[in-house]
Amino acid sequence: MDISLFDYELNSDLIAQRPCFPRDNSRLLACLGDDIEDLRFKDLHTLLNAGDVLVINNTKVIPTRLFGKRDKVNIEVTLHLNLQKNLWRTFLKPGRKCKEGDVIVFKNNLIAKVIKKYIEGDVLLEFNQNHETLLKELNVQGDMPLPPYIKRNKKNNSDKHDYQTIFACNDGAVAAPTAGLHFTDELIEKLDQKGVFFAPVTLHVGAGTFLPVKVKNILEHKMHEEWGEISEKTSLIINNAIKNNKRIISVGTTSLRILETVAKINNGKIIPWSGSTDLYITPGFNFKIVDLMITNFHLPKSTLLMLVSAFHGQEKIFRSYQHAIREKYRFFSYGDSCIFSREGGN
Repeated sequence: MDISLFDYELNSDLIAQRPCFPRDNSRLLACLGDDIEDLRFKDLHTLLNAGDVLVINNTKVIPTRLFGKRDKVNIEVTLHLNLQKNLWRTFLKPGRKCKEGDVIVFKNNLIAKVIKKYIEGDVLLEFNQNHETLLKELNVQGDMPLPPYIKRNKKNNSDKHDYQTIFACNDGAVAAPTAGLHFTDELIEKLDQKGVFFAPVTLHVGAGTFLPVKVKNILEHKMHEEWGEISEKTSLIINNAIKNNKRIISVGTTSLRILETVAKINNGKIIPWSGSTDLYITPGFNFKIVDLMITNFHLPKSTLLMLVSAFHGQEKIFRSYQHAIREKYRFFSYGDSCIFSREGGN
C-alpha cells in the first residue's frame, strides 16, 4: 500500500499554535456513518447515551526538553524513551558533531554522557542522577516537548498546563494524548449526569508518534513501542458495557491502540494487562472493541492517519478532512477534533 494514498495538502495557517480556551469550545466534527456535522466539543454529551464508556488515557507528559552545553556549544536535548533507570534515548540539536564519550552539562549539576549514537539519528545518554531525582530536575528545568510543527517560541510556561489533559496523573509520556485536551470539568459533569462512564487506561505516548514514515510501502514501516496498562477496574467497566450492548468510545488513538492490543492477544477480550505495544493499524485491520473514536486531525502520511483510515474508512476520512479544511478547522495537537464511527472489524 503506497504512502501517497495518505497524503493531503494543508495550509500552514490551519495548524494550531495554541489551544482553544475554554478547552471544550474547540470544534468537533461528527462523522457518524455517512453523515458529517459541525459541532463544538462541549456538545459531545448530545452524541452519547447512558451506559456508553469513554476510555481515556491518564498518562502525564514529562517536561523532557532540556538546554545544556557541550564544551561551549549550546545543546537542546529532548528525552523520548527511558530504557532503564538513568538511560534515555534522546534527540540532540545540534547533534551531528556529538560523539561517544561527550559530556553535556545542564543546570543544578545535572550531567549526561553520550553512550551511543543510533543509525536512526538519536543518541543514548546516561545521566548522573537516579531516575527519581532526574524526574524532579525535569520538572524544575525542563520544557514541554511540543511537536515540531508548533513554530512559535516553545519556551512558554503556559504549555506546562495547556499540553496536559485534565486526566493526567501517571508520569511517562513525552507527547500528549491530544484528544483528551478538549475535556473540562463542566463537560465531564454533563457526561456524568447523562450516565456515561469513564474508564482510564495508561499508554505513555512516545516521540515516535511524530516520526515520519520513510518507506514507500507502508507495510514495511516498523512501528515504535509504547508502554501501557489496563487495570482490573477498567476491564470490568468495559466488559460490562460490551455485555450490555453499550458503546466503547476511545478518547484518542492511544486509548484505541492499547484496547485493540489487548483484544488481539486475548481472543477479542479485555483483561488486566501491562506491557509494551507496537501495534501498527492500517486499512484492513479487524477492530474488536472500539465502536467510536474521538481524535484530533493528523499529519499527512502519518501512522495516525492510517489508523483513522482503517477505523472509519479511507474514502470517508479524506472526505471529512476536506470538509474540515474548507470550514477552516484547526489541525494537529492544539487543534480541533472529530468523532468517527467504526466501519472496519467485527
